[in-house]
Parts: sequence; structure tokens; C-alpha cells
Amino acid sequence: MDEKLNLLFLCTGNSCRSQMAEGWARFLKGDKVNACSAGIETHGLNPYAVKVMAEVGIDISSNVSSHIDEYRDKEIDVVITVCDHAYETCPLFPGGSRVVHVGFDDPPRLAEELAAKGASEEEQLDCYRKVRDQIRDFVEGLPEGLV
Repeated sequence: MDEKLNLLFLCTGNSCRSQMAEGWARFLKGDKVNACSAGIETHGLNPYAVKVMAEVGIDISSNVSSHIDEYRDKEIDVVITVCDHAYETCPLFPGGSRVVHVGFDDPPRLAEELAAKGASEEEQLDCYRKVRDQIRDFVEGLPEGLV
């Protein structure tokens, strides 16, 4: 019997934050949780998310942007929404999956705002790194942090 906690990280497009969270959970807590991720929509994998995760030794380049509907019939213990939009539109899951909201800033939006002000690519990547590290800090507390 698999006693690992089944976690689904959910965001709007399953391109960045939820992908980073899944990567961290598999890397840091793979012995305690089964991690997956999805989006309310699918936007494809964000190349900057891939890049900043690779900087810390986590390869998410083969991840796929999945839609929430792919998980409706799966046994999910906890759905962790990592953005406000996903939390506000999170569907109900069979079996009464618990929903936990932990909102993180949207790196693509932050980077776009910086780019409009003339920021370099490296400065834009810092938005991704900051959120990556915040997500790592959250994931380090799992699964105990869900109680």
C-alpha cells in the first residue's frame, strides 16, 4: 500500500509555478509525497521556469502542461493552488480532496513588467528565482505544513 500523500499543484496555465512546485516536491519530498501539477488551462512549459530550476539541479524540461480535467478521476489527497485564479476557480474533486491555497507571485507577469521598463534578461530571471526559492521553502515543510 502506498502511504504517500497524493498532491496536485494547481495554477492557471501549468506553465511555471505549479511546474516548479511539482519539481521541488519530487526532488525534496519524493519519499513522502506523489506530486503532480495541472492548470485550469494549459499554456505550455515556461522556458524560464525550466532554466531557473536547472540552476538548482532540478530538470523539469520533460514535464508537460496538463489540464485539471486529467486528474478528475485520480485519487488526490490535497490540491495546492499556487495562484489566486486557480484557487478561485478550483473545481471540486471526487472523494473530497482538501484544497490548500498558497499564493505565489506570477514570474512571467513580473518579468514582463520589468522588461517594459528596460530590465535585462538576467534581471527578469531574478523574478523566477525569487518565486522558485519561495516555493522551495514551502515544499520543504511538506507534508507536515498541510496539517
